[in-house]
Amino acid sequence: MMFNTVIVRYGELALKSPGVRKRFEQILVSNIEAMLDQEKIDYSSIRREWGRIFVETSDPNAAKTIANVFGVVSTSPAITVEATLEAAASTCAKVAENLIMSGESFAIRPRRSGNHEFHSSDIGISCGDAVYERLDSQGKSISVNLTNPDKEIFVEMRQSKAYVFTEVVEGVGGLPLGTQGKMVVLISGGIDSPVAAWMMMRRGVEIVPVYANNSPFADESAKERTMDCVRLLQKWAPGHKMKFYEVPNGPYLTAVLKKCNVKNTCIMCKRMMYRLGFEVMNKEKASGIITGSSLGQVASQTTYNMYAESHGLGFPIYHPLIGLDKTDIIDIAKKIGTYDISIKKVASCGAVPVHPEVRAHYTIGAEEDEKLDIDSILTESMAKAKIHNLADE
Repeated sequence: MMFNTVIVRYGELALKSPGVRKRFEQILVSNIEAMLDQEKIDYSSIRREWGRIFVETSDPNAAKTIANVFGVVSTSPAITVEATLEAAASTCAKVAENLIMSGESFAIRPRRSGNHEFHSSDIGISCGDAVYERLDSQGKSISVNLTNPDKEIFVEMRQSKAYVFTEVVEGVGGLPLGTQGKMVVLISGGIDSPVAAWMMMRRGVEIVPVYANNSPFADESAKERTMDCVRLLQKWAPGHKMKFYEVPNGPYLTAVLKKCNVKNTCIMCKRMMYRLGFEVMNKEKASGIITGSSLGQVASQTTYNMYAESHGLGFPIYHPLIGLDKTDIIDIAKKIGTYDISIKKVASCGAVPVHPEVRAHYTIGAEEDEKLDIDSILTESMAKAKIHNLADE
């Protein structure tokens, strides 16, 4: 039988106060619509009921597509029937004909909400009997196994409709994108920063990607790889168009190499990246800066250096990958689709010292700042910043 509805389940939204929950649900519905439109999936309507969203569609790709919307815990392509035992039992029997083979066991998984003259156990008994009788009449030898069945048929009985389905598609979870404001993400195109961006998007944050272009110490391929990563992240965020900032950072690095202790170059580079991010943060009315830092992974990410990089700056910086191993980050990158882009070979940054500082005193960044005209360099860099419309490039 052909399904005609996708059941959409969400998690944390159900714990919110009624007003917040309603607003989050509305945003989730809007994001589902945008994702379906982006993937060119036809649907006739989307409606909300208590604890569920129902999408009227028969497209075979709809359930998996909706499962990729932030905030969705799971989806199921379902057949909609009347909210009666007879209708549910008849539909279960028809579904079972092509689902359950001779010699297999099955279970009915009933769930009920609303006011009915029967209980969930009655749904299980009625539908189970109908399945057994239908397949037995066809000469199939089947059995009931509620613990570890070969096949399962789910029945969700609600007040006005019942839904029969056999598949539960795992969703990405999190919170609907756009419910937690906006943040700047310092993005490089490597494995880590796109994953950090995605993880904060999963928690409902809209991102503003900022790329500090270290040319002439980095080549054009580094920028192109970064832009490709942002393009892919944009696919996870239909309806939320990203502004991609490219800000020159090469002149600053030139000044650092001339006037500062060379071993502190990476610390100083990160401090300027934070400052550039802060300028964009204010311009975009965002509320924080996201990085791809993972503790101890590279020289600039030791506890000592991370303290020195941010000491005295005075604005919120988030490190969603801070406690993850590299293998954890790689697994997420593969899952979200950025890994193959991020491993494309690009030239290494030419400003990285042979022996970088790894145990910096927390005041070293501020002390090195005194040797530079930070304000004028920052002003000049922001004046030359470019905003890319990636859809047109």
